[in-house]
Amino acid sequence: MSSKLAIKPPSAARQVRFHQLLVAARKTWLMDALRDTLMRVDPNALKIQLGTYVPEEVQRLLAAAGVRDEHVFPTPLVLEATPTLIGYYRLLLGLPQKKFYGRDSGMGRFKRLEAGGALRPADNESLPAFCEAMSSGLADLVRQMSPTLTDRDLAELPLLALGSQFQGSNNNAIGKQATLDVFRSIAEIVSDYIFERSDRILKVRNASGRIVVIALASDPDVSVREEFGAKKHNKVAMEIKGGTDISNAHNRAGEAEKSHQKAKNDGYRDFWTVIAKRGLNMRKLKAESPTTNSWFDAAHVLGRVGSDWEDFRHRLAEAVGIPTNLKRS
Repeated sequence: MSSKLAIKPPSAARQVRFHQLLVAARKTWLMDALRDTLMRVDPNALKIQLGTYVPEEVQRLLAAAGVRDEHVFPTPLVLEATPTLIGYYRLLLGLPQKKFYGRDSGMGRFKRLEAGGALRPADNESLPAFCEAMSSGLADLVRQMSPTLTDRDLAELPLLALGSQFQGSNNNAIGKQATLDVFRSIAEIVSDYIFERSDRILKVRNASGRIVVIALASDPDVSVREEFGAKKHNKVAMEIKGGTDISNAHNRAGEAEKSHQKAKNDGYRDFWTVIAKRGLNMRKLKAESPTTNSWFDAAHVLGRVGSDWEDFRHRLAEAVGIPTNLKRS
């Protein structure tokens, strides 16, 4: 009779956490984000800029492979439209952030753009130099991978470097990244109404002509506040919990409750928590944070897809005071 083996089943928490980061990266650093951006830029102006940064023999190699130049080489036009795509070209060369943005690389000024920072005039002036510098390494990549280079390679090569980046992230870094990604999602929703923007603040003029300030901070992670004259109306306090370990979910909800209680004392009226909901008992979760009056699944909000994302978009539009008949993503 064989003895019973003591086998401990592996947890899915790590891979679920990676998936949460991956769906957000698709909107910022990966091919999905690039394709979305290319649909919004002037193709004629793009073609002119590509002629500046892509060597002629590399253009021929890409044409023979059926690969579009703009899927490999950055241009100021594309990066002005979506600054986070700096991360796409970094990952295409397989470079970790620490090395790419190292002191001796000269790239440090672009790190905040990859993280979602707002473009400043000095950034616009630096983008041509960035594109010229990247052209050399990317041209070499094409030369050495031809004639086997394919669009599939361009979609999958960045994932190799991205996996290492995710692996090296600790829980605090993952939580911070989730908060930044939610803030970017919010910026996308209100983009047509922003009149002033910085890395941590969005100023929106709503349909009533009032100013609404959406701020990225801590305690709460994101706040929505309407201003009229000298008066300020605290509207929404938002907590973002990026962890995915089911066994620790109730602790995350408890942390959100502490922040919401403080926000309630500060006069906020709505309390939202963005958290990984899959596999959780929502009744127990709500008991851990009774102040939360709206729960949104993190994967939906980060990936800009799903019922919770649609609810989040419309609820935010209502809170800000802009039309709620938003087009579906």
